Amino acid sequence: MALRAVWLISHEPGTPLGGTVRFSRRYPTVEKRARVFNGASYVSIPEDGPFLKSLLFELRLLDEDKDFMESRDSCSRINKTSVYGLPVGGEELWPVVAFLKNGTVYACVPLVEQTLSPRPPLISISAVSQGFELLFGIQDFLYSGQKNDTELNTKLSQLPDLLLHACPFGTLLDANLQHSLDSINFASVTHPQKQPAWKAGTYKGKPQVSISITEKVKSMQYDKQDIADTWQVVGTVTCKCDLEGIMPNVTVSLNLPTNGSPLQDILIHPCVTSLDSAILTSSSIDALDDSAFSGPYKFPFSPPLESFNLCYYTSQVPVPPILGFYQMKEEEIQLKITINLKLHESVKNNFEFCEAHIPFYNRGPITHVEYKVSFGQLEVFREKSLLIWNIGQKFPKSMEISLSGTITFGAKSHEKQPFDHICIGGTAYLKLHFRILDYTLTGCYADQHSVQVFTSGKPKISTYRKLISSDYYIWNSKAPAPVTYGSLLLVSARILRVE
Repeated sequence: MALRAVWLISHEPGTPLGGTVRFSRRYPTVEKRARVFNGASYVSIPEDGPFLKSLLFELRLLDEDKDFMESRDSCSRINKTSVYGLPVGGEELWPVVAFLKNGTVYACVPLVEQTLSPRPPLISISAVSQGFELLFGIQDFLYSGQKNDTELNTKLSQLPDLLLHACPFGTLLDANLQHSLDSINFASVTHPQKQPAWKAGTYKGKPQVSISITEKVKSMQYDKQDIADTWQVVGTVTCKCDLEGIMPNVTVSLNLPTNGSPLQDILIHPCVTSLDSAILTSSSIDALDDSAFSGPYKFPFSPPLESFNLCYYTSQVPVPPILGFYQMKEEEIQLKITINLKLHESVKNNFEFCEAHIPFYNRGPITHVEYKVSFGQLEVFREKSLLIWNIGQKFPKSMEISLSGTITFGAKSHEKQPFDHICIGGTAYLKLHFRILDYTLTGCYADQHSVQVFTSGKPKISTYRKLISSDYYIWNSKAPAPVTYGSLLLVSARILRVE
């Protein structure tokens, strides 16, 4: 007997979505058991947004869905049990226990320990009764003695910790949440809040929350059969919470699209109060499979006054954003170069800037350049022995660009010319510098509507995200090059290949 997920949804007639998810909790360990028990009839738990829309539609709580619809309102679909089947991506999620009370929809998905085709009778699924028991227990806890919205918000902020004790790993131990609250002995229940030692003061002013996701992508590309290209994404989530009160509580949810790359190696700030175990155990050391936890990643915390990094993560994205090859040959006193770059079709083609820096170490100044560029502009810094290919803000429709040319150098001067211990002879690289705003390579985003703030006043919530290149190298394939191991994901496939 266990539960796969639990939701509390505020019904808000007249709003675009018809409601807001006030609380949700998923149990990845139970989800893995559901995949085994249900076999071919298994349907995964959707993200909060699609679940909210599907459930409100089924309960006839959406303003635009009052007309008769046979798929929902026919005589064969008369529901007397508060157990529903929800359409999810062409499949049906069943059983979903749900009911509306005091403007709040309480919902959960019990674990069925057998195949769902054909559907077993409800009386044989013991977890359905357990689901009702937990939902009624949550309802009693939220509204027993509740006098105003502030008290309700306080109780909602306590739910994550309460469920860790009352329903660990999706197994209900005690539906009396007030009893769990007393056993945990929350400081807010027994003592007035005191200023914590690590918080120097309190904020006074207009409440606002800012969340910024920055992903840095690293890459080492060789265009060689015997050396695998490598790449990796490292993400940072930065928060700034200007909220009144001694210990305001905030919950930020990071979400991924359907085809997003799971977050791994997650490190959290000490102010995070509780966390799903699946978030901490997702590691890049383990091979990726369909069962990898893909969110939502919920972080409840009491923020410090200053800006802070809520969490760090890595991710194994399937391909780097820009693939390329670089060939450099020495012919007498000249160097002949050929470069090809290709933007992957899944990447947002809208850069704040994009440049390729092509340095020539251990040589004299550039005296002459002849080149042909298919897109962008080439700048020559003669004394620095450097070429900068300014690609601009967009790749062309073909998503592929090229540069070829010959470079002539003058006499070498040790005092002025750049020197490098690695780039000797034909060993050379180009380095890409780019930034894309309102985009992440993993697809990770923080929906401002899912940010929960438990404090007085309604804060302004702002979310930002960007992708930045970091140590993004493409090495000359006609010469030896340094090889990276361990820190980047090794991948043997190549998409671009020199003919």
